[in-house]
Amino acid sequence: MNELIYCEQVFHNYPTGVQALKGVSLKIYKNEFVALIGQNGSGKTTLAKHFNGLLRPTSGKVIVMGQDTRHTPTNILSKYVGYVFQNPDHMLFSSTIWEEVAFGPRNLGLSENEINERVKKALKICGLEGLEEQSPFLLGKGQRRLITLAAILSMEPEILVMDEPTTGMDYNGYKSVMNVLKELNKNGHTLIVITHDMHLVAEYAKRVLVMSNGKIIADGDVKQVFLNKEALQTAYLKPPQVFRISQKLGLIDPPLTVDEMISNIKSTVTKIL
Repeated sequence: MNELIYCEQVFHNYPTGVQALKGVSLKIYKNEFVALIGQNGSGKTTLAKHFNGLLRPTSGKVIVMGQDTRHTPTNILSKYVGYVFQNPDHMLFSSTIWEEVAFGPRNLGLSENEINERVKKALKICGLEGLEEQSPFLLGKGQRRLITLAAILSMEPEILVMDEPTTGMDYNGYKSVMNVLKELNKNGHTLIVITHDMHLVAEYAKRVLVMSNGKIIADGDVKQVFLNKEALQTAYLKPPQVFRISQKLGLIDPPLTVDEMISNIKSTVTKIL
């Protein structure tokens, strides 16, 4: 597999004296959809910020696309890894959506033709065509989240880090954001999503990293991790209700989602009939 991110015994101490990472080692590969889960203070966001140089290891090393982050400027790393913050309002500052999305590629020194092409492409991916001249601040949270995603996509990074992409959204906002992420992953982007939403993990992730007290305590596919009761208890996490009910029913291969459970039931009924 094509290794994009490599962490070796990464420790990180904040100036306050808090040790947020305690010897984290991992590899992230091309086209993965990784969910990074754990309680507040477990080290999730601290770890993710090491992937594009927002933070540097106190000791250990992080290699991103062959670049050692200890010696590579953040503006170089941002070409490989796009980071979308939890609160879209912390990223938005332009008067129009077009200018917001054009800021990144313009900062890269690209030609106006290239900037225009990238902005159009990013707006189309995020379903924001026709809104170019509107103010980002007048739209709902779901659309503001999509604007920040488009602003990152216009820089064409191979890896995307999303911090709590669906927090505070209604169902329609949730689906609009996650459908875009699903399509991006399908088309070759590597996604790392920091989340507390176990339903999101069950429906979209391919791999899960569980963090607790600055360490990774579980790493595997979604079902593997949801079946790891010890790790989930340590991290104070619970699988989605449909998974827990299926376990109590004694199902050998518990479904991750309601749709998966319905499909399994239909398949079983068809076989019986």
